[in-house]
Amino acid sequence: MSQIQSNVELNCEGLNCPLPILKTKKTIDGMQSGQVLKLTATDPGSVNDMASWANRTGNELMAHTEAGGVHTFFIMKK
Repeated sequence: MSQIQSNVELNCEGLNCPLPILKTKKTIDGMQSGQVLKLTATDPGSVNDMASWANRTGNELMAHTEAGGVHTFFIMKK
């Protein structure tokens, strides 16, 4: 996972649904195609939310890990 390079980092730790999704959308909207967002979140619902959102929007969920209750996602803007 550490080999994935991100262009932008977004910390959504401590935020509950729907805030991580809303902040992710706003951040991705400001990025260029092909750039990678590293997102951290503590809401357990973010696992399903991010996968569904990426699927629906056509962005690529490249990776997801969890450590100590913190979920880390790498999402590439398409």
